[in-house]
Amino acid sequence: MKSTALLLTTLLVLAGCSSTPSRYQHRQDFTPRPISDVHSLPEPTPKAEPRSAMGNPVSYRVFGKEYRLLPTAEGYRERGQASWYGMKFHGHTTSNGEIYDVYQFTAAHKTLPIPSYVRVTRLDNGKSVVVRVNDRGPFHGGRIIDLSYAAAVKLGMERQGVADVEVEVISPAQPKAERWVQVSALRDAEAAKRLQQQLQQRLQDAGWTVSISPSADPAPLHRVRIGPVPEGDALQQLLQELQPLNLGQPLLLARHQL
Repeated sequence: MKSTALLLTTLLVLAGCSSTPSRYQHRQDFTPRPISDVHSLPEPTPKAEPRSAMGNPVSYRVFGKEYRLLPTAEGYRERGQASWYGMKFHGHTTSNGEIYDVYQFTAAHKTLPIPSYVRVTRLDNGKSVVVRVNDRGPFHGGRIIDLSYAAAVKLGMERQGVADVEVEVISPAQPKAERWVQVSALRDAEAAKRLQQQLQQRLQDAGWTVSISPSADPAPLHRVRIGPVPEGDALQQLLQELQPLNLGQPLLLARHQL
């Protein structure tokens, strides 16, 4: 049959699955109801997520073999055999406590952090699918990933049950850090207003916002700031634009410093 990936909720469950078959309603795995149009099902969009509280032990043991989790998913790429698991496990909890759904694009992996996002490419036909790893397995020799039924259909491997694939981690885009550029802190509110207008006119093509942030002191400072500006090329370009104005060394602030 297709796969023997074990759906694990805790390390104790994982270690005891082989001796507790009553955890599942069915003794044998079996094929779900066919998917009429797999391309109508949305693949998951990779996003930054914290590690799940469950399913991420430093190491664990199954069938007498110890597995150690990778410290990071970054850069992971491996070729090997993929399998898939079906209705025996449908509706049961995965290693991180989520519910396995054969019609979602998910997967089980032995050592990747949970959750991780990977692209699985079938080597003989070039078909690929993005899946979210939320489970542990497969614990068959030579198999590197266990796919949901939907993912298997997307790769065209639902009939033979196994296929040679390449698995590559997709790193979600990380939001860039932002900075506010404080160019002056003036006692004179009118002078701060003139500077704000001058800068806003100069920077209007770039679209940066110039604001005045008064302090709460009895004699407040009127702090003229530009931002938020993403770190990187945009911030460097802004700083170069300010240099001819002879405003002195600008102060770069993070959000928590505002």
